[in-house]
Order: sequence, then C-alpha cells, then structure tokens
Amino acid sequence: MATISVEESENLEKAIKRFKRMVEKEGIIREYKKREYFEKPSAILHQKKTTLERKLLNKRRKSEHKDF
Repeated sequence: MATISVEESENLEKAIKRFKRMVEKEGIIREYKKREYFEKPSAILHQKKTTLERKLLNKRRKSEHKDF
C-alpha cells in the first residue's frame, strides 16, 4: 500500500506528484485494471496466444526486410 508523509512546509503539489510516482512504481493502477472484471481463463489463454502470434509475425516481417 502506497503511503507518504507530508510535512507542514512541503508543497502539496510536490507531495501529490510523489504519491503518483509511488503508486505507478508499485503497479497499483495496473493491478486494479486487471482485476476490474472477471475474465475466463480460456479467454486469457486465447489473448496470450494471439499476442504471441502477432509478435512472432512482426519479428518475421522485420527479419525479411533486413535481407534486402
């Protein structure tokens, strides 16, 4: 859990920026979006498979262009 201590003389904007950096570093927002709704395990596997296929296709295309 992200917590920061703010001193009386510290600027509020600076403290907010520090808090945002800490939340981003810990991945709290990413985790929240991931758990926002339930996704079936089969749908997750399908998504991973299509992502991998797309990456491999792009890699293959790049290697074909280097040959010229």
